[in-house]
Amino acid sequence: MTDTSHESVPSRQRRRFPDISSRAYEHPADRSALVALRKLSGFDTVFKALSGLLPERSLRLLFLSDSVRVSDAQFTHLNDMLRDACYILDLKKVPPMYVTQDPQPNAMCIGLDEPIIVVTTGLVELLDEEEMRAVVGHEVGHALSGHAVYRTILLFLTNLAVKVAWIPLGNVAIMAIVTALREWFRKSELSADRAGLLVGQDLRASMRGLMKIAGGNHLHEMNVDAFLAQADEYEKGGDLRDSVLKILNMLPRTHPFTTVRAAELKKWSETRDFQRIMDGHYPRRDEDKNTSVTDSFRESAAHYAGSVRTSKDPLMKLVGDIAGGAGDLGGKLRDKFTGAGNGGSGGGTAGKGGASDATDGSEGTWRRPGPDEEGPESGS
Repeated sequence: MTDTSHESVPSRQRRRFPDISSRAYEHPADRSALVALRKLSGFDTVFKALSGLLPERSLRLLFLSDSVRVSDAQFTHLNDMLRDACYILDLKKVPPMYVTQDPQPNAMCIGLDEPIIVVTTGLVELLDEEEMRAVVGHEVGHALSGHAVYRTILLFLTNLAVKVAWIPLGNVAIMAIVTALREWFRKSELSADRAGLLVGQDLRASMRGLMKIAGGNHLHEMNVDAFLAQADEYEKGGDLRDSVLKILNMLPRTHPFTTVRAAELKKWSETRDFQRIMDGHYPRRDEDKNTSVTDSFRESAAHYAGSVRTSKDPLMKLVGDIAGGAGDLGGKLRDKFTGAGNGGSGGGTAGKGGASDATDGSEGTWRRPGPDEEGPESGS
């Protein structure tokens, strides 16, 4: 029998990217971290040695025993999407994929030795075919980048932090690592969103999927332009008090906010880099070993510097002013905190929920956060 595991079965013709390196679509901050980790001699061996300590085996058995494995016999339309996504991104081995009963829309890619993809029934029922194709591509992008390894470590450390909370300073040390990993992981989500666009090759479908994650299955009540305008309003938001609240709201999360993800993806789709990939000009995997860590960090630093320069956020604008040697710093601080010069206080959002309102208790990969979730161990 002919092996059809990589047969292309899309509902319309899509471009394929043979031997594409994940560096082609990775966010600069995500890429620099991954390049550095891949250069560490023995890194994979060390982390795989930790597999006995991690919940990976337990999770695999849990999904195998209490979920439905996607195949030619079960959830065939998802199986076709999975094979097609692997074909487009040229992922050599198709990872196992499971559908688990959970009304919360969610998806994840985990595993040290081999990645596995899990999607919830809530997500399957929420999205149409093209939207779901982008999500499957998102998860395959995680697998191609090797995010599953680091995501599993993050899951383990998060659970460990809870268990050692009673030890003086033990929780502080672990949470410092977790906070750094979460910052990286938020950038890895932007990378995976780009991979989803490369697989689906339908920006409108990617936008619709993110809108549904945010507002449910009510597309007739939503508008993409208005949704993207929310991201712009969020970035501009108020004064320095709002900027601080944004940081506090973001710290516990593993994912950027949904409107921000949509805006970032649309921005990337309009870049020359994206067009070059679509035209067949992209980094190849056989070039990965020659990638310079220094160059990758330089690109990451340049990205962050550019973000500060172009940001509309009050705090980032102030940082840019300080870096540029702006005068009257005391006056600027006073104006920023009081909202003077902006036509009003601008502090109206300060009382609307604290950091706990946005806490993302799950470590899922494509999700809308719930207030009391505990991640994959509770079945998400």
